[in-house]
Amino acid sequence: MSNSHEKIEKNIGLMAVLIAVAVSFGGLAEIVPLMYQAEAIKPLPGVKPYPALQLAGRDIYVREGCYNCHSQMVRTLRFESERYGHYSLAGESVYDRPFQWGSKRTGPDLARVGGRYSDDWHRVHLINPRDVVPESNMPAFPWLAQTSLDADTVSLHMRSLQRLGDPYTDEEIAGVPEALGDKTELDAVVAYLQALGKQAPRGD
Repeated sequence: MSNSHEKIEKNIGLMAVLIAVAVSFGGLAEIVPLMYQAEAIKPLPGVKPYPALQLAGRDIYVREGCYNCHSQMVRTLRFESERYGHYSLAGESVYDRPFQWGSKRTGPDLARVGGRYSDDWHRVHLINPRDVVPESNMPAFPWLAQTSLDADTVSLHMRSLQRLGDPYTDEEIAGVPEALGDKTELDAVVAYLQALGKQAPRGD
């Protein structure tokens, strides 16, 4: 047995192949069950793909790197559920591509922020956070209020998500220009934030 070990250790090519095989089996053992589990996860009642305005806001949220400071995952810890609300469930994030989970919190978790503040509060907060939270170190995003939305980009995104299995109808995609109207990027981000956590279970 020791002799065969020695042969493997001295043959770099053979060792590399055996390592690759071992890693492949280990990876498959971890990944395959998760794939079947993902297929079994169903949206929570009321959870639907983001409408055009909210989807545009989510894209801007990701573009501006908001996830670097704000997670969207309430963990199953009492002090978290007491502060933010019910812990996050996979069924809430079925249509999130990419999901915004994580534990990086320079700012508060936003998984349950929908409805906690008014639209006007969000607008002021995004344009200049210090106007509503004097000690905030969040950067300001004043350009969002001056930037119009691109209906063609949102339509293409919805079409791509439709191909991936999100249940967007052709009518919803055709209605994107009307849904966005003369809205700005600021309107879109506010709409997205106000939708977060609305379908989450109530209570601890």
